Amino acid sequence: MVGKLQRDSAPLPSLQKIATHYPVIIIGAGINGCGLFRDLCAQGIDCLMLDRSDFCSGASAAPSRLIHGGIKYLETGEFRLVRQSARERNLLLKNAPHYVKPLETVLPVYSWFGGIIPSIKRFLGFNTSMNDRGAAITEIGLFLYDVFGRHFRTMPNHKMHLRKAALKLMPELNPDIVATGIYYEGRVTHAERLGLELVLDALSDNPLSVALNYTSVSRSVGDGIELFDEITGDTVQVSADLVINAGGAWIDTVNAKLGIETRHMGGNKGSHLIVRNDRLLQALGGRMVYFGSADGRVNLLYPFMGNVLVGSTDIPIDHPDEAFCSDEERDYLSKITQEVFPAIKIQPEDIVMTYCGVRPLPRSEGIDRGLVSRDHSIAKDTLPGSRVPVFSLIGGKWTTFRGFSEEVANLVLGELDRRRSVSTEYLPIGGGRDFPINDAAMVELLDKLKFSGNITDQDAGKLVERYGTRALNLLENIGAERDTPLQALPEFGMKELQWICQNELVGRLSDLLFRRTDIALSGQMSMALMKEVAQIMADCLDWSEERTVQEIENTIQTCRANGMILA
Repeated sequence: MVGKLQRDSAPLPSLQKIATHYPVIIIGAGINGCGLFRDLCAQGIDCLMLDRSDFCSGASAAPSRLIHGGIKYLETGEFRLVRQSARERNLLLKNAPHYVKPLETVLPVYSWFGGIIPSIKRFLGFNTSMNDRGAAITEIGLFLYDVFGRHFRTMPNHKMHLRKAALKLMPELNPDIVATGIYYEGRVTHAERLGLELVLDALSDNPLSVALNYTSVSRSVGDGIELFDEITGDTVQVSADLVINAGGAWIDTVNAKLGIETRHMGGNKGSHLIVRNDRLLQALGGRMVYFGSADGRVNLLYPFMGNVLVGSTDIPIDHPDEAFCSDEERDYLSKITQEVFPAIKIQPEDIVMTYCGVRPLPRSEGIDRGLVSRDHSIAKDTLPGSRVPVFSLIGGKWTTFRGFSEEVANLVLGELDRRRSVSTEYLPIGGGRDFPINDAAMVELLDKLKFSGNITDQDAGKLVERYGTRALNLLENIGAERDTPLQALPEFGMKELQWICQNELVGRLSDLLFRRTDIALSGQMSMALMKEVAQIMADCLDWSEERTVQEIENTIQTCRANGMILA
C-alpha cells in the first residue's frame, strides 16, 4: 500500500480544488458509474464521480469480455433482458467499433432432444440443473435469439451444422457431438479503455464535471459526504442534491459509510484464465466455443490478445474484497476445456494470468445464485439527517450499461427538474467516433496516421487497434519525429506512454500496465518492463524516488494476486 504521498500527477484533478457542491455525486466508477457520468455530462449536469481505485478496475475489469444478448437467459424466461441486451449489443457494435467486434460463436450439441424437460422447469422458475442442451432446444433458442436481435441488426442469423460439417470446420472438437449451433455475439477487445473513454467523453462534454480515481467515501456530513484521498490521505467535504451509489458488489459497504444500513446485494465471484496454448488457439479458429459442461455450468473459451480466455466460475461470496482465483478454480477451468477439445490439455505453465471479479447480483434468499437474474434495478434511500436521496444501482452487466445509464439519467433529470437534451442511443464513444465503415475509409485513416507520425503500415494498424480514431490525437501530440520504442517491449513507444500519462487520468503504475494498455492482459509483463515504464511515469509525472519504488512494489503485488510469474 502506498503511504501518504504528494498527488503530483498534474493531469489528475486535486481533491482540494474541486467545487464544494455538485448536483450529482456518483460513487463508484465501474461501467455503470462511467456510463451514467457520460450521460449526465452530455445533458449539461455538473457531476462529481469518484472511485476508491481506478476507473473500471473492479468487477468491470473482470468480465468474460463479451458484449452479448445472453442466450442463456432465455432458459429462465428473461425475454425483456435478452431483447434489451441484444439491442444494446448491436448499438455498441455501431458506437464503439474500435473495441467491440463480432465474434462467431459455436455451441456444441451432444443429443437431439436432451434438456427439454429441465428447460421447461427452468422457464417456470424451478431450480433445475441444465447439463444437456440438445439440438431441438438449441435450434429453438437460437431462432428466438435471432428474433430478439433483429433491431439494428449487424450480424448474420444462426445456422446449424451436423456432426460431419462441424468436425470439418473444427477438427479438434469432441467427436461425441451430434451437431453445433453457430451464431454471432460481440466481444470487447479492451473493456477498461472503453470505460475510460466514457469518462474522457464526459469531461469533454462538461468541463465543470470532475472524475476522481483513488478517492473514497469516509462518512456522510449533512447533505453531503466527506471524501478521502487514498494516495495523499487528504479529506474534503462536498454536498450534493442527490447521490448515486454505483459501487457494484460494494453497494451495501458504501451505504454503511453513509450511515445507511442496507442489504441490497448478493454476489457471485467469477474467475477467468488467460492461457498461452498455441494448439488450443488454433483449434478455435478465431471462434468462441460457448458450452454447457457436465456439471451444469455454462463456460466459454475464445481467442484473446493472442492467447485464449477461459471462463468462468460462479461461486457465492459474502465479502467482495476477499475474491481471488483459487487453485481449485484454476484446476477446474483448466480441465473443463477437455470436454470440448479432449486431446488438448492446459498445463499449469500455460496460464499467463488469472483474474476474478464479483458480479453485483441482487440479494436473494433460497435461490441458486447461478439462477439469480442478471437484470438491473434501482433502490432509493436517504442520507441520514437530510432529504438528499441516495439511489443504489443494483445488478446490470457490461452489455446493457448504456440502457441502464439512460434509465438512471432520466430518473436524475426528473429529480432535478431538467429535461433530456441529448440521446446516447447513437452517440459514438471515444475512438469510435468517425471510425472507418469500409476498407477504403480504413486505408484513408491509416494513410493519415502514417503521414502524421512517420510510421509504418503495421504501426498505424496497431495504433488503430489500441485507440481507434484517437490515434490521430496521439500522433498530433507526439509530432513528426518517430517514437522511441521501449527496450523491454518495442511494440510500445516512450512518447506513446507519456501521452497516456498526460491525457488519460493515470494515477498509478498499475493503471498504465493493466488498464490503459494491454501489456498485462496480453501476458507481456516482465520486471524489466515494469521498471522501464515506472521510470517513464516518474519523469512524466514528477514522482519522487520513494513514490516510484512504492509503485513498483504495489504492481508486483497486483501481478502475484493475478497469478502472474514475472521474469
